[in-house]
Amino acid sequence: MPAAAHVMSPAGFHGQHAMGAAGRGPYFEGWYVKLVSADQRTRVALIPGMFRSQDGAVSESFVQVLDGATGTTRYHRLELSELRADAGRFDVHVGTSRFAATGAVVDLPGLRADVRFGPLRPWPVSLAAPGAMGWYAWVPTMECYHGVVSMDHRLSGWIDLGAGRVDLDGGRGYLEKDWGSAFPTAYVWMQSNHFAVPGASLMASTALIPWRRSAFRGDLVGLALPEGPAAGLTRLTTYTGARTRELVVSDGSVGWVVDGRDGRRLELQAVTRGRATGLLHAPVRTQMHRRVAETLDAEVAVRLSDRTGRTLFEGTGTSAGVEVHGPMDRLLSTPTKQWEGWTALVRTWAAGGGRLTPRRGRKAPEKANRRVHGQG
Repeated sequence: MPAAAHVMSPAGFHGQHAMGAAGRGPYFEGWYVKLVSADQRTRVALIPGMFRSQDGAVSESFVQVLDGATGTTRYHRLELSELRADAGRFDVHVGTSRFAATGAVVDLPGLRADVRFGPLRPWPVSLAAPGAMGWYAWVPTMECYHGVVSMDHRLSGWIDLGAGRVDLDGGRGYLEKDWGSAFPTAYVWMQSNHFAVPGASLMASTALIPWRRSAFRGDLVGLALPEGPAAGLTRLTTYTGARTRELVVSDGSVGWVVDGRDGRRLELQAVTRGRATGLLHAPVRTQMHRRVAETLDAEVAVRLSDRTGRTLFEGTGTSAGVEVHGPMDRLLSTPTKQWEGWTALVRTWAAGGGRLTPRRGRKAPEKANRRVHGQG
């Protein structure tokens, strides 16, 4: 299993083995820092991170920048040795820029910023479910791991994208991260923490997950609500037994319905048509060359209901981030895995003599309304 200290600290740096002349790859790690001003006119994603290829020929640290208002992207490449990060918490230096739980101080060509973060709201971490990955975080062979550092927090300070300082006081932020050997081949991701109810936040993704010699479709959805009958964090994930009932991807929109084991249903409708979109670099095993389109200008309509159909929450998130990447037909035709939870992992571990060799999961029943139109 991965080192317990790393698993229990998803926000920290896990890539020490990939650093230095003798580092091992393929490996990448990146933190996604989203900044939105109070009037939502300024929407920026900053992505500090590092990459080492499988053969070691490519090794670098970087800071990516996405200007959500224009779709402009920049990739600032630095030497791998210019990244310094804390293994136990979110505190990352890339060159002269620093990104941490308290804020970010950025000094890059064409971009300067000094931003403070209010109290972070991380995805809860426990021994049985250490963060957003659930017990999958303990599996040492996952292609890509995901962590949510903060679902929502306040911003103060300023950012300058080259046209003068923009005040970020009263703005909202979001933080997540990914690490592993490569990004999923196919996935859908959406996020917003700009709802009429302050503090409400959504993060939702479904992805093709390699598993031994096959693959399964993994769903990971969190809806954090500060009040009401569904206050707290609603988790609709593969490891909690949730299933995608419907996923429809067309040119300019994504419709997604997820059912939880407790009877709750989450309906999402993201609209991206006509919105500014930028191309980000994403990792494969050889280099950071895959181009992934992302917008920070989408809207996501959200409805959460209970097993009787009663509405628990309904609202529209703005300044939403949305990515649709890879072959959607393959993603949807791949079965999900059905697990019994943490006890299944323990039994698998014991039966495998200390190795994770789980049995093949049951295939989700195919339904007529599970379909895809177009391809991201």
